[in-house]
Amino acid sequence: MATTNNLDNLQPRSVWAHFATLCAIPRSSLHEEALREHLIEWAQARGITAVVDGAGNLILKKPASSGCEAMPGVIMQGHLDMVCQANTGTQHDFERDPIRVAVRDGWVIAEDTTLGADNGIGVALALAALEEPGLIHPPLEVLLTVNEECGMDGARGLAPGTLQGKTLINLDTEEWGHFYLGCAGGVDVEVRNSHKSVRPELVEGRMTPSIHGSTGSPRTEREAGSGRTGNVSNHDGLVQNALEKVPPDYALLRFEVSGLRGGHSGIDIHLGRGNAIKLLAEALRDLSAHTDVRLIEMKGGTARNAIPREAFAVCALPVAMASNIDEWVRHRHEAWRARFAEVDANVSFVCKHYDTPPDISIANADRDRLLAFLDIAANGVSRISEDFAGVTDTSSNLGVVALEQGAFKATFKVRSLQDARADALADKLVSFASSYELRSWKDGAYPGWTPNPSSPLLDLCQQVYTAQFGQPASLQVIHAGLECGLLAASHPHLDMISFGPDIRGAHAPGESVEIESVTRCWQLLKAVLQALAKA
Repeated sequence: MATTNNLDNLQPRSVWAHFATLCAIPRSSLHEEALREHLIEWAQARGITAVVDGAGNLILKKPASSGCEAMPGVIMQGHLDMVCQANTGTQHDFERDPIRVAVRDGWVIAEDTTLGADNGIGVALALAALEEPGLIHPPLEVLLTVNEECGMDGARGLAPGTLQGKTLINLDTEEWGHFYLGCAGGVDVEVRNSHKSVRPELVEGRMTPSIHGSTGSPRTEREAGSGRTGNVSNHDGLVQNALEKVPPDYALLRFEVSGLRGGHSGIDIHLGRGNAIKLLAEALRDLSAHTDVRLIEMKGGTARNAIPREAFAVCALPVAMASNIDEWVRHRHEAWRARFAEVDANVSFVCKHYDTPPDISIANADRDRLLAFLDIAANGVSRISEDFAGVTDTSSNLGVVALEQGAFKATFKVRSLQDARADALADKLVSFASSYELRSWKDGAYPGWTPNPSSPLLDLCQQVYTAQFGQPASLQVIHAGLECGLLAASHPHLDMISFGPDIRGAHAPGESVEIESVTRCWQLLKAVLQALAKA
C-alpha cells in the first residue's frame, strides 16, 4: 500500500513531500543507512553540501542568502530514526515495509504502527527550509543524527567543533505553542541473570510454545563493558535460575496482557497508564500464592523508552487448577478494567490453554525471586518538579523483560531534570536488583539540557512568535531526552531552543500529528530564519 497518496494534497506541500519520503524509506534505529544515502543524493542534486561524520550523522550545509554571509550560522537539528512498534497481529517489517498512513479529522495517523512523526516531521521541516525558494536566511546547517531512540549515539559521537553555527533550533518536541528550554537527562539500567542453566538430562526433546505477538525493534544490547558505569552487582555469588522438570499432571497455559495504550516513557509517564510487564508480574505473584505456578517463559515490551503495551507468560499449573483458571482470569480482568477505567479502559487479560504437555520450568524459588523483583521495582513518577508546575522531575520505566530457558533480562529507562537524581534512582535500582541476586549496571547515560531563560535566541523567537500569532509562546521543559544536552557538551557555545507541532501517541501504534500545527510550525520556522538573517 502506497504511503504518499494520502499526503499529496496537504499543505505545506514541501514539508509533507519530505515526510512521505521518510514514511516510504524504513528507518528503524541502527538502520538509517538507506534514508541517509537518499538524502545525500537529494542534497547533491541541489548543490547542498552533504557530510557524514564519524558517528554516522548527516550534516547538510547551505550558504547564506546574498547579503547575509556575515551573519552567525544557524543549525536545524533532528534525528533520522524512529521508534518501531506495531499492534499484535499487524504484519509489518520495520526494516522493509513503508509506514501506512491515513488522514483523519485534521490529523495524519498510522493506525496499527508508530508513525515516525517523532522525529520525521522535524526532519521534513528542516529539509523543506533548505530548498524553500525566496527564503532569506543566514548560513544554514542541518544536523540529522542517528540512533537517537536507542541511545543517542549520533549526538554522543559528534566531535567538538563539527558544527559552525552559533544558534541551534531543535525540531524534536511534540506540543505546538511552546518553546522548550530544557529537558531531562537519562540513564538505562540493565538487569541480567544471563547464565543459561539448561540441564540436558531434563530435556526430552519436547518444545513448549514460544511467546509471539510483540513486534517492533528492541534496543540492540551493547557489548559487555561498553558504556557501563558503576558497579556490576553480585558477579561471583550469582544464583542462577535452575531448570527442573514439570510434574506430569500439569497443564500448559499462556497468560496475555494486552490492549494497553503504552506511550512515551517520558512524556506520558505521569498519565498513570498500565505497564503490561508490571501487571503480568502482579497477576502471576497473586496466582502463585494460591497454587503451584511453574514459570516457563515470559516476555514483555519492545523498547526501554516506551511504556509496555503487551506482556506474555507461558506457565504450567496443576490440571485441576488449570481447568478452573478462566474464572480467576475474568476477576483479574474486571479488577484491572475498573482500576484503569480512565486511562487504559481497553486493558485485556486472557489465558490460552495448550494440549502440549509442559516440559521444564525455572525453580519456584527463582520464580518467586524474579516476579517479586518485577512487581516491586520502581516504575513511574518518583518526583514532581518544584521549579516547573505540572512537570515530572524524576521517573523510571520498566520497558523490556524476557525470560527464556532460564535466562532473564530486564531494562529500565530512568529520567530526571537533574542528572544527579537520575543517577541516584538508577543506583537504587542496581542495588535493588542485587538484593534479588541479579546482575545489574547503568548504561547509556546522557545529560539533561539546563534551561537558559536569558537566551538571546529565546527572546528573538518570542518576538517572532508574537508577531505571527498574536501572543507569546509558553515556556516549558520536557521530561524526555532531547539531544540538546549532549550537543551542549560538545558545542558549549550554542544558544538553543526547541519547538515542534502537536504529536500524539509517540512511541506507540496510533501515533499521529496534527496537520494545522505543522503549517504553523513551518510558518514560524521560516519567520525565525528570516529574523536571524537580519539580527
